[in-house]
This record gives sequence, structure tokens and C-alpha cells, in this order.
Amino acid sequence: MTLLVDAGPLVAVASRTDQAHDRCVELLSSVPRPLVVPVLVVSEAAHLIERHVGAHTERSLANAFRAGELVVEPIEPSDWDRISELVDTYDDLPLGIVDASVVALAERLKVTTLATLDRKHFSVVRPKHCDAFKLVP
Repeated sequence: MTLLVDAGPLVAVASRTDQAHDRCVELLSSVPRPLVVPVLVVSEAAHLIERHVGAHTERSLANAFRAGELVVEPIEPSDWDRISELVDTYDDLPLGIVDASVVALAERLKVTTLATLDRKHFSVVRPKHCDAFKLVP
């Protein structure tokens, strides 16, 4: 099982004071690899970690990618069509580009389980390849 990881769990793992810290540490340390992170999520998570936890912890995120604990999944040119479609379709949420990229990559990779704390968006969006996402933790 490939797990696609959104920014929320990465930030929660980095911040010991986050309410979801323990749940996210347990999840991300126990699931089979690879832990796949969409490239747009990398920037969002790095920004949030640096802003809320500190630059020293942001470096830990970079080290996790360097060590191969987290794997970056790029956006392919064809993904942008789906991202744009999703942003338009879910304009009332609103669904931003980063979250839309998670959905588009999940569809392309046929991933049905998302590591996310964002129930607001990901419980509403209906992916093309399954009825609904399984959201963890």
C-alpha cells in the first residue's frame, strides 16, 4: 500500500505540541514505505514547519527527504488539467491547488489512502478511481 502524505501530518510530527503529534508519529512510523509526498505539499509543509516550529525543525524535513524516508512525487504536465478541473469543481470549498494536486496524484498513482488532517476537503472530494478516500490517522 502506497500512502500519500499531506502537509498536516508532516507538521504534526514536527511539532510536539500539536494535538495530532502522537497519532501522526505512530502512523508515519508504522506504515509500509514509500511515504509519498506531492511536490506542492513539500513547500506547504516546509513553510508551516518553519513558521510554527522553527528553521531547525524544517531542516529535519529536508533530512527525511534526503534519507529517503519521504519520497517526492512530481506534478506531471497532464496532472495540471486535473488540478485545474478540481479547483473549478470544488470552488465552493474552496479547494486550492495544493489539495487538488494531492487528489490528482492519488488518482494517477491509484492511491486510495491519504495521510491527512484535512477532513474538510478530502472527505468531500470524489476521486475518479474510487468512491472515496480512506483518510488516516
